[in-house]
Amino acid sequence: MKTYHAESARAGIEAAAAAGLSWEDFGLTAIELLERAIPNDGICLGPADPATSLLTGRVKTGLHGADEVAFVQHEYGAPDINRFSELAQRDIGVSILDEATGGRPELSARHRDMVANAGLRHEMRGTMRSNGRMWGFYTIYRELGRTGFSPAEAGFMHRLEPVLTRGLRRGLITAEVERQDSGAAVVIVDAADRIVSATPAAEERIADLGGAVWDRLPVAVAIVVSAARGVPGLATQVPRMRLRSRSGQWLTVHAAQVRGPHGLKQDIAVTIEPAGVAAVIPLIVAAYGLTEREQTVVQQVLSGAGTNEIARRLHLSPYTVQDHVKAVFDKVGVSSRGELTSRLFFDHYAGRLGQDVGADGWFSEG
Repeated sequence: MKTYHAESARAGIEAAAAAGLSWEDFGLTAIELLERAIPNDGICLGPADPATSLLTGRVKTGLHGADEVAFVQHEYGAPDINRFSELAQRDIGVSILDEATGGRPELSARHRDMVANAGLRHEMRGTMRSNGRMWGFYTIYRELGRTGFSPAEAGFMHRLEPVLTRGLRRGLITAEVERQDSGAAVVIVDAADRIVSATPAAEERIADLGGAVWDRLPVAVAIVVSAARGVPGLATQVPRMRLRSRSGQWLTVHAAQVRGPHGLKQDIAVTIEPAGVAAVIPLIVAAYGLTEREQTVVQQVLSGAGTNEIARRLHLSPYTVQDHVKAVFDKVGVSSRGELTSRLFFDHYAGRLGQDVGADGWFSEG
């Protein structure tokens, strides 16, 4: 990896991160620029819900015909090497599969079943994190016969992580939300990952997520279905994610196993519904890179409290509150409390927050 190529790629990605692109456009731009620093035969990159680390979308190049449902089944349905949720817990969230397996990538079921069958040999994957939360992921591939990924390339991706994260999370809040009147949709997915029943609103919701109700599961639905089934022998979970649909609406997608008269069945019920203010505002606020204390101050500002009242509630001096408010203005790109309210609420949702901020700095749901 030549230094000037790496510097050129980093400079381009930093410019893209500051340009206000949608996350898809930012991702495709980053993929194109990464080719300068890390020659490859395919990249998949996309966002994750920072509250759950579930993957919510992807853009890709050079990976034609990839089975995305099988991909998420490997990611959530069975133990494997270098799963994104595991990488997100490490100090360095990027790993080369050859290094992780001692030169035996076939130890990874994902590699055996998918990567090798696609004519690919080398894999490097990593996460995009901020404040301990995973906002995105990437996987970079090279074909059989090419040189494997080097520690220097992994180090470059590690140093690039804050820039990639910044561009991705800003992209999530770029587009305006289009309001829709349709409510929740529920689909039942069988053991073969086919939708076998659906409510009237499901066709529109599934299409808005990039699928077809009787033909193809959207990636987001496949992910929560796979996560709901879980790893054999371990307790199952009720996965939930928030994401932007193709039309720009914030949606919540969650799944749970279906129970029959004789116990749990193989079927999974998936609910797709508009995300409420309490679910969406935390994601929007966090996407601006606010600290935990700044998020707390923002909640108070949005509730209509003045500086002295905020200082009393949070046991701070008014001067400290003003410093936090100024820092928030700078990060969000506004100059007044009215602009802040407009930016965070009315650009995304109307309404007001009444929830408290939890110990982790996020607004509570209840």
